[in-house]
Amino acid sequence: MNEFAIPKQPRNPDCADSMSLAERELAAFFAAVKELFGSELAELSAEEWLRELEATDDLPASKPEWRTLTAKASLWLANQVNALSLTTEFATR
Repeated sequence: MNEFAIPKQPRNPDCADSMSLAERELAAFFAAVKELFGSELAELSAEEWLRELEATDDLPASKPEWRTLTAKASLWLANQVNALSLTTEFATR
């Protein structure tokens, strides 16, 4: 049998599940930020989300763990939005 004709399964199914959760979580976060604040902040927030992922010791394995990572990126976003609103407020005075 030709080994190339058989689709290969991921070596670690848990890793594949984590990647699927990560993709969905980041996509949902990006879409929400884009809808609320526009593409520029969505891209910056996605980059922060990825930095938070890089900073973790272990790959999150459950939805709540991925949500915690998203919450950390959301905190960064809130600080950015707050800073932008303060800058705009002082510029209009």
